[in-house]
Amino acid sequence: MPIELYRIDDRLVHGQVVVGWGQPLDVTYVVLVDDTIATSDWEQELYRMGAPPEMTVSFESVDSAVARLAEYQSREGHGILLTGDVDTMRRLIERAPSITKVNLGGIHHRPGRTARLRYIFLTPDDERALRELAARGVTITAQDVPAATPLPLEQVLAGTGE
Repeated sequence: MPIELYRIDDRLVHGQVVVGWGQPLDVTYVVLVDDTIATSDWEQELYRMGAPPEMTVSFESVDSAVARLAEYQSREGHGILLTGDVDTMRRLIERAPSITKVNLGGIHHRPGRTARLRYIFLTPDDERALRELAARGVTITAQDVPAATPLPLEQVLAGTGE
């Protein structure tokens, strides 16, 4: 399966994704799933500027990502699929059960979120959605960089990963 990583990271396309994950996974493309960005040419251009020239960045809504997921999964090269929040990933997985692993990579502080790890802050709704995905058989781990040890969801929710 050429999509090597399904990641939730509210910074979306940035150095840690394109270099930190992109190089070890030999990533040639990124699929950014966000209903708003999928319709905004200027935001798309900003995110494309964050990727090296040899890496393509595609923009999809949840609906279009579901429709094109098999195409991405059979595409040449290696890819990363990104969402900026738990809810977008949840909506995607509900309609695309072939996604069985999710990486929590960076969900940063905002009002209403509680720290679980130094790079993971969750709302009660986020926690509920992640537990529901896990109950459906999705493996959810937190790992900010490839060299870090992946932490299982229960450890993340308990805040005992660091």
